[in-house]
This record gives sequence, C-alpha cells and structure tokens, in this order.
Amino acid sequence: MSTEDLSHLREFATELAYLAGRVTLRYFQTDVGVELKEDQSPVTIADRSAERLMRELIEQKYPHHSILGEEEGETRPGASFRWILDPIDGTKSFVAGVPMYTVLVGLERDGVPVVGAVAIPPSNELISAATGQGCLWNGRRARASTTRELSQAVISTTDVQHMYENNKGPAFDRLRNRARMVRGWGDAYGHMLVATGRIDVMLDALMSPWDCGALVPILQESGATFTDWNGVTTIYGGNAVSTNGFLYEQVMQTIRGE
Repeated sequence: MSTEDLSHLREFATELAYLAGRVTLRYFQTDVGVELKEDQSPVTIADRSAERLMRELIEQKYPHHSILGEEEGETRPGASFRWILDPIDGTKSFVAGVPMYTVLVGLERDGVPVVGAVAIPPSNELISAATGQGCLWNGRRARASTTRELSQAVISTTDVQHMYENNKGPAFDRLRNRARMVRGWGDAYGHMLVATGRIDVMLDALMSPWDCGALVPILQESGATFTDWNGVTTIYGGNAVSTNGFLYEQVMQTIRGE
C-alpha cells in the first residue's frame, strides 16, 4: 500500500472520529438514559448513534471493507481491510459527565493495525497515526516521554479492582511499588496520555479488540509500545500494557517478577 493511500485512510479515520465525537457531545452531561448489555456494561443512545454514523460513512466510501463495532458486531468478515470502531470508550466516564472518554477508529489490513484515530471530544483533541507516517496530536507531532527509570515513572490504570479480578494483582503491586506515581486516568484516554508524553505507562487488565484497534498505530508511531501483559503486540490479548518505549523492558521484567 502506498504512503498516499495510507494518508487518505488516516484522514478519513480522523474525520470519522471527529464527526462521531460531535454526536456524543449532544448527549454529554445530560440526563441520557443508560441500558445494561448482557455483560453488564453500560450503553447509551450516544454510543449507538455515533457508531451508526461511522458505519454509514464507511459503507458509502469503502463498501467492500469489513466493519467491527462494539455495538453492532461485524459485517463482511474476511475482507482484507477491517474498520474497528468503539463509539465511546469509557462509557462509565461519559455517563458520569467526566470528560475522559474517547471515540476510537482503527483500521486493520490483513489483520495488522495500520491506521488509528482517537477523538477526545470534551477537550477537542484529535490523535491519529498511520504506519510509517508518525503520530499527530491536534496537527503537531506527538511523541512519548523520555523517562528511562521506572522509579521516575507515572503509571495509570483504568480499574485497580480489575487487576485482582484478572490475576494481575501481584504484578500490578510490584509495578506501583516501583513507580514514582500511580493515577487512575483510565480507558483509551490513559493510553493516549502515553502516546502524547504526559504519562509513562498505562495498564489495563481487561480489553476487547475494539478497545485496542486504534491504539497500536498511534502508540508505535509516537515511539511508545502497545502489547498484552505477555509482551505480544496484539489487539486480541484480552489486556494491554502501553509504555513510552524506554521503560518497556523494565515494565515487562517487573510483571514477570524478575
């Protein structure tokens, strides 16, 4: 695929994230109704409306591409290109009126993430990347931090309880005991803080593919890393660790108990 083709796909992904983000803002900090899905996670009309808009735009422009969305499942499985959509990542934050939710748009080619775009609607931030083209944050180059020692690192996580419920408790304890500071800036928002150099490590004990699809290109192109807790670069590991790159080996060694 040419650089020009990837640039166009990146621009389109960024447009999708932005437009879907505008949809979510119509409902943000209102008395929006909340339903519980089968897995007991919340969903709102904002989630459904934003995903529907993105699907319609993709179908118009790339009718042969596959689409995997959190709310409406997958169309045309097996296509070379697959869009991976999470209309609101951080629905609990969204429902609570906390401005730390995101809209995620990822694109795989033959199973490899090549484009990612993330909108943070309340703060009007757009972060995007395509393989080999760097990472942009509101139009300027985004780079991960240069912190080189875990003892100086700022670590964040979505949910501490998830660590203990998903057999990550001992590893998490080792990491937070060695870090300078631990915070709870959660969901994809936390991973974007790594990509833009504002924190050093982000940990999630529980992730779905639509939570991760946009993240891999963005983190890699910013100089950061995105893997599962075994150190594998994948969106299908069920969990996630982002580091600024310099701290990757120290983080993995600590997770392994070395």
